[in-house]
Amino acid sequence: MPQVSVRTGVTLNYEITGDGEPLLLAMGTSGSLGLWAEMAPRLAQTHQVIAFDNRGLGGSDRGDGAITVASLAEDASALLEALQIPRAHVVGWSLGSAMAQEMALAHPDQVATAVMYGTWGRSDGFQRAVLTALRTPYVHRDMDAALGSAGIAFSPQLLDHPDFASMLEPMLPFFPQDEAQMQVTVEQWDADLAHDTLDRLPSITAPTLVVVGEQDLLTPPWQAKKVADAIPGARYELVTGPGSSHGMHVERPDDVHKIVAGFLEEHPIGR
Repeated sequence: MPQVSVRTGVTLNYEITGDGEPLLLAMGTSGSLGLWAEMAPRLAQTHQVIAFDNRGLGGSDRGDGAITVASLAEDASALLEALQIPRAHVVGWSLGSAMAQEMALAHPDQVATAVMYGTWGRSDGFQRAVLTALRTPYVHRDMDAALGSAGIAFSPQLLDHPDFASMLEPMLPFFPQDEAQMQVTVEQWDADLAHDTLDRLPSITAPTLVVVGEQDLLTPPWQAKKVADAIPGARYELVTGPGSSHGMHVERPDDVHKIVAGFLEEHPIGR
């Protein structure tokens, strides 16, 4: 995959597929761009899709400085600049959705639309407990425990499937691969816990879609609803039923794609 050095001092690994208006995919905590495998090809039917690895994960280097939601958002902004893309749709999942918030606030001219999938504006007590539990195996460098606890991102139906282990196996290369990447993931969990845009969200001007599943335990629906309520004109989509988990783009990619593609069609960049 190609790599590019950006103004924030890191070299980012990225992949571009499809043609059309540019669409940037921002990844969630601990993941690399391969976790978009179900979504990127669908979105690439109508858009130029730019997926990338956040600093320190996948094929991107760590660089210097603190990892915060704002710094990761600045990396994403710098990537668009380096690729000479002045304006793009931004679709962010989990940590990536928080990055989309910061991008829309700091660089409104770059963000044509913002899709915040599995999102929150400020952690509450329940969410802090979940994120802290998920962080702990990475602190102790226990990848088996980390992968085991990651099951909370999926639905009860998928977790009970007799072939779940074999279904998960192709995704393993897209999680941290060594101690350095596990440390970066600890820093990402810390960034998640510190994320707080709730009072600033009313300043977002980009057309915004907030998508969440009713089975999402990492970024629960009530947290996503607070984000949608805070952003002027934002659309809130709650996906219900089996597979409506934090990772529903893996479990129900056709449904997620239908919602996102419909929103993007209503808000072309050229308008």
